[in-house]
Amino acid sequence: MRVQLTINGASREADVEPRLLLVHLIRENLLLTGTHIGCDTTSCGACTVLLDGRPVKSCTVFAVQASGRTVSTVEGLEQNGVLHAVQEGFTKEHGLQCGFCTPGMMMTSVALLERNAAPTELQIRQAISGNLCRCTGYVNIVKAIQHASATMREAKAEKEPATAGRA
Repeated sequence: MRVQLTINGASREADVEPRLLLVHLIRENLLLTGTHIGCDTTSCGACTVLLDGRPVKSCTVFAVQASGRTVSTVEGLEQNGVLHAVQEGFTKEHGLQCGFCTPGMMMTSVALLERNAAPTELQIRQAISGNLCRCTGYVNIVKAIQHASATMREAKAEKEPATAGRA
């Protein structure tokens, strides 16, 4: 079957077997190896990508289900040589650990911060509850997401016109 999708802003096409999983299309056909394969049973979240802006575990989505849709992977976070706030947060707060869960954690974090710019610690922990860190580095991962949240809110405040206090 022929699938066409937009991945990280680029239109891509591939001929695939109908039962090919999205994670294999991404890694093996499109050669975007930042998305990891962990458990193949949707338990670990290492394969999390955004499908039309929503986090999905790509080890349980068929590639044909992504046809005509938009997929975002960890490779698409950095833009023009500038790290995404989530990537910066993971670096500065030592949220990387061994790095195996990092792509999935980052994509889940991006989706969380898109819908909730200032999540509480509990909301962050709930959002990443489907992503396992085999190093158990959750404290630093939560700090990394809080750092990204603050960075994104500061950047947004700087862009908004200074209308506060004006009548």
